[in-house]
Parts: sequence; C-alpha cells; structure tokens
Amino acid sequence: MNPLVKRIVTALSTAAFVVCALIFLPVSAVLPAMILLALLVQLEFSQLVAKKYETMPWAGIVASLGYFITVFYYAERMLSYVYIPMAFVVVVFFFALIALFGKSRKPMEAMGSTLLSFVYIPFMLTFFMLIPVMCGMKWLLYIIAIVKISDMGGFAFGKAFGRHKMCPAISPNKSWEGFAGSVFASCLISCAFIPMTEFAWYKALAFGVAAALIGTLGDLVESRFKREVDVKDSATFMPAGLGGFLDMFDSLVFAPALFFPFL
Repeated sequence: MNPLVKRIVTALSTAAFVVCALIFLPVSAVLPAMILLALLVQLEFSQLVAKKYETMPWAGIVASLGYFITVFYYAERMLSYVYIPMAFVVVVFFFALIALFGKSRKPMEAMGSTLLSFVYIPFMLTFFMLIPVMCGMKWLLYIIAIVKISDMGGFAFGKAFGRHKMCPAISPNKSWEGFAGSVFASCLISCAFIPMTEFAWYKALAFGVAAALIGTLGDLVESRFKREVDVKDSATFMPAGLGGFLDMFDSLVFAPALFFPFL
C-alpha cells in the first residue's frame, strides 16, 4: 500500500475508534481514560527530555495524577477555574521540594524540565477534559475533528504539492502548500459541523482557520523539542509512521485551551 494512503487510513481508523468511544461511553468513563492518556503523553515527553536534560519523570507523573484528581474529582465541577491555579501552585511547590532535597545533581534543570512537562501536557490537556465535562461531548468531538482533519489535509497537500518550506530549520517537511491544505480541510469539516454547532458560516470558517493555525503551531513546537534532542518521533509503536502518543497529540495540545472560552 502507498505510504501516504496507509498513513491516512491508519489515522482515520484511529480517529473512528476515538469518536466511537467518545459517543458511546459516558463522561464518567471517558474522563479516567483521558487522564491515563494524558499521563502516558507526559511520560513520553519526559523520556524525550531525559535524552539531553536532567528531569524527574515519576515525580511529574505523581504530581499530575494528584492535580487531575483534585480538579476533576474533589472540586465542584463549575469551580474548576478556582481549583486549577490552586492545584498548579501545589504542583510547583512539590517539584521544588523533590528537586532541592532529592538526588538531582542539577536541581534547577530538573525542576525546570519537569515543570515544562507538566505545563506542556497535563495542564494544557486539562481543558481537553473540561470541555466534555462543562460544555458537552459534542464540542470535544468538533475540536478533535477540525484539528486532526486539518492535520491530514496538511499532510496530503504537503506531500502532493509542497514546494515552499515554512520552517525548514524546525520542520523540513512543513510547507506553505501543506498549510493551505490544513486551512482548507479544517474549514471544510468545520462547515460540515454547522448543523450541530449552529454557527454562522463566517464563524465556522473562523474556527476552521484558527484550528489550522493552532494545530500547525502545536506541530512546530513539538518538532522543535524533538530537534533539540535529535529524535525524529517521540515513539515508534504507532503504525504507518505516526510515531507515539505525543506525535498524535501535539496538534491538540493548545487547541482546547484556546477554544474553551468561546464555547
């Protein structure tokens, strides 16, 4: 099978599985699965960072688990805005204690890298989980659809027409033609969701363009991190060159947080 076709088929199959899980499972069952997935993504990122810098991966996982439990299970759902900064302060204090009184040879480096892994993955993905809890599952499906279809549109257009490089120093495969494909695909799917979202056509297009921009930024941020530690993929267990959990979630890291206030 053609590698491009194989990658698209694999991505669509994975997306179909996720969509079915989100549709047919209750939020009470989906939330623990999301938390587990976020922790796996964080662990993968910590292992990536550890290739070059000192970090505290298990301290990060323990702190993130405590943070998620505090925000989603011991806080009133509508008061999560208050509990998020409180839990964040506790996490930072915990990292400081572990770095200063643990076995870290470079406590500042260990604390900084661990705090980055927390902010970049669990903290940002908090909004990924708040959306189905506070806004409804349909909005999470909508955001996943416009961002990941944008990814596939960018990949397909970039492979077929990519000539002008966007950021060759960060991601050699990113092209402006691919970005145009991302915008086209996300706008198309955003308009297809109008019967559900009840957006005006111009608002649907605005969300589509925003999804392409945010998704591309997420890709570039992860690419920059991987380039710094000299790896191509965060992991290799996914078929068709899709990489690992982090490679699948990179474009979704920022989108829920930025879209959340508008929902």
